[in-house]
Amino acid sequence: MPHITNHTPGTFCWFEIGTSDQEKAKEFYCSLFGWQATDSPMGDGRIYTMFRLNGGDVAGCYMLDKELLDQHIPPHWMAYVRVESADATALKTSQLGGEVLMQPFDIFDIGRMAVIRDPGGAALSLWEAKKHIGTGITMEPGTICWQELQTNNFDEAKDFYIQLFGWTTKADDTEYTEFVFDGNPHSGMMEIHPDWGPVPPNWGVYIMVENCDVSHEKAIAHGAKGCVPPTDIEGVGRFATIADPQGAVFSIIEMKD
Repeated sequence: MPHITNHTPGTFCWFEIGTSDQEKAKEFYCSLFGWQATDSPMGDGRIYTMFRLNGGDVAGCYMLDKELLDQHIPPHWMAYVRVESADATALKTSQLGGEVLMQPFDIFDIGRMAVIRDPGGAALSLWEAKKHIGTGITMEPGTICWQELQTNNFDEAKDFYIQLFGWTTKADDTEYTEFVFDGNPHSGMMEIHPDWGPVPPNWGVYIMVENCDVSHEKAIAHGAKGCVPPTDIEGVGRFATIADPQGAVFSIIEMKD
């Protein structure tokens, strides 16, 4: 099991679910992926749930507060990118045509974060690590193994991330482009198709599973909604996209041997 002790600046390092029902979200994800949940008080009655697998941190979960719900922000997954300085990267975001949705702030002595939005409208978080590096385990069933940007503004979004994080691209076309950092592909990007319906620009996460069809069926049985049925990706594996019982969308993938 590949355990992680450090995330290089410019790479994805953490993932969390903002939800409208924290207890039900915990039940769903722990049942589906075998995660263990640990709750920690965050003050003002708020609780942060840490999901763990085989001794490593996998993801977090928190309740969307009334202010966010009043802004019609739905339950969602959020991806974080490790940065040297949340303040410097937030400033650079604005200079490159993005928007800083939440200015940099400290989370106790755990780390410093900001929330940004790229020129196409997809949100992403920045993480300047202190005590918490982010995920501690990857590339085994139950861990997040891939990220994917869906956008209506392909060229501008691509240029934005290249300049912001120093990423490069591979297989550079609107059907599917991979982002590469330090020689390693770590995420993908594709144009939102009109026939998908009202899909907003977003960064999605892929969680590795042993059997895509079995996990998809189990998710549906536990109250999830299927968005994309189990589908083969030639040379890669088999994936499906699911909305959890509260509406947060994510994908599962069975990797090809």
